[in-house]
Amino acid sequence: MTAYFLKNGYSVTATYNNDRERAMEVKEQFSNYKDHLYIAQLNTMNVEEINQLVDHVYERFGRIDCLINNAGPFIFERIKLVNYEESQWDEMVRGNLDAAFHFARKVIPIMQKQQFGRMVYIGFQGVNHSSGWIYRSAFAAAKVGVASLMKTIAIEEAENKITANMVSPGKITGDMKESTIEESRKQQDSETPVGRPGSGEDIARTVGYLCHDDSDMITGSVIEVTGGLDVIHRHL
Repeated sequence: MTAYFLKNGYSVTATYNNDRERAMEVKEQFSNYKDHLYIAQLNTMNVEEINQLVDHVYERFGRIDCLINNAGPFIFERIKLVNYEESQWDEMVRGNLDAAFHFARKVIPIMQKQQFGRMVYIGFQGVNHSSGWIYRSAFAAAKVGVASLMKTIAIEEAENKITANMVSPGKITGDMKESTIEESRKQQDSETPVGRPGSGEDIARTVGYLCHDDSDMITGSVIEVTGGLDVIHRHL
């Protein structure tokens, strides 16, 4: 995502939670864009940190044209709802749904003043229909909430030339999260109907399209990028 937007002329603020080593690798990787890349540590469950980050970014760059909510806590262990700890549920909801609210409340006034804004959220396949997701109940519930929040923003802020949409990835795992479409096409994936694994570029290109100045007729939409794979039910 960072690479796509930098190479297309954007100034980018990227955040990380704990993996400072990876953040510094990204900073070094894009050292040629040092004037247009800012990387900050952020706990998405901390409202004060969210507000401070937005203030700093606005002061540094003078505008906030796009808000891409593409990171939040996720529990990789497969857990049925009845076995969730209260702290795990709280983390999923606060780190995904609540964070989306706090970012929106802070950024929308800036976009209203600009009379321009693009807000893109990352969901999951089926989020538009409130699909159940086995072993992912807390995350799924939070993201369905985000989808509804996104649609409300799209309606309320259309008059201010602000759009809001959601992109729902399919199966993109491991190194493929940072891979290009060209690299993906060198591999075979019999599980995905299109025959190749999903890549980070697949998602970045879709998000980038929604952020384009001329994409203002697309708002309140959920776009699935799955290659035809039924991600939700593939383990049943």
